[in-house]
Amino acid sequence: MNLNADGQPFNRCFNAARLNDRKIDELIGLCKGVLADGEVTQFEVEFLQQWLRNNQDISEHWPANVLYQRIEEMLADNVLDFEEQKELLQTLMDLTGEPTIHSSVNSMSTSLPLTTPDPEIDFEGRIFCLTGKFVTGTRKQCESLVLERNGSLKKSPTKDTDFLVIGVIGSTDWIHSTHGRKIERAVELKESGTDIAIVSEERWVRFLA
Repeated sequence: MNLNADGQPFNRCFNAARLNDRKIDELIGLCKGVLADGEVTQFEVEFLQQWLRNNQDISEHWPANVLYQRIEEMLADNVLDFEEQKELLQTLMDLTGEPTIHSSVNSMSTSLPLTTPDPEIDFEGRIFCLTGKFVTGTRKQCESLVLERNGSLKKSPTKDTDFLVIGVIGSTDWIHSTHGRKIERAVELKESGTDIAIVSEERWVRFLA
């Protein structure tokens, strides 16, 4: 029997991966259902929280990993206040690709110029630049995650920058946003031969463990 690096049969691993994919699809479907009326209620968020708790086998997969942490923080006091409702509404819209409150599908701009194939991300001794808004946390929280892993930060991309990480919130409309300038600068550096990788928050999160 062929085994993988963990000593598990490949068929079992393949089936587990397919099951995880189905659960992620189900989660996205639930989020879209919550968004159907353009509002997020505490009852709906508590339902999502319980679903995520019952499916912790995908807790390390995007977007379950970020969504679970955010909901747990918001409901820590058992109350979803108005500001948290607005924040979570926008977060769900960004995660599912649904039109945001301030835009429509028709206004979405050119696809992000992400590095392909997706690069491996290591932190030790590497220089990062963060741009946009992150689902993972505030800018300071995300910067701390880099520093805790012995990486360093720059405010704007330069020739010695290794990674430009683009936050998921608002990234679909990057060309009309202020953080678009950093992305354009990174593209210029890349085209001039600089070894800078442009990666999404989703990719970056996978290497934080």
